[in-house]
Amino acid sequence: MRVKRPFMALTAVGTAAHHGYEFNAGVGLVLQPWLGLGGSIAYWATSLPFLLWAAARGGERFDKPLAFAAGTALAGTAVHYSLWPWELRRGLPVLTEAEGLSPEQLPAYNAILWAWAVASLLAVVRETPKGARRWFALGLLNGVPLRASARHHFVWATEQARTKPAWWNRGLQP
Repeated sequence: MRVKRPFMALTAVGTAAHHGYEFNAGVGLVLQPWLGLGGSIAYWATSLPFLLWAAARGGERFDKPLAFAAGTALAGTAVHYSLWPWELRRGLPVLTEAEGLSPEQLPAYNAILWAWAVASLLAVVRETPKGARRWFALGLLNGVPLRASARHHFVWATEQARTKPAWWNRGLQP
């Protein structure tokens, strides 16, 4: 089957790569402070396959949710550069620390963030009809609560690692 919106599909894959990388690194999963580990796994295990399916199918009925998801993905990338120290290297922003990740983990993490941002931008430019672009903009506005959520998540996960060490928070344990 031909994927009708490949950049939208890559945006969903980028979201999964980001969440998976952080989870595998032992810093928890996005939305975990509110949904718990099982709930956040269930949320992402249903929403991301839906976005992939919608991107593959294409069609006007998916314009708005896909545009919103692409905007949210770009906002999610930008949140990282607004919360963590970074510098420009060869014209690219590079996080110098983030999420409790080790220096060895940061190059791959930066690459994931760049690919995620590029996929999102290409999704809006190449695959989002003009009439749905306001939904992309609304997704970008999602960056405000995402930033607050990310701040809370890191504080919460660090405290959890200190008071309730578990396999999922091993990257933040003292």
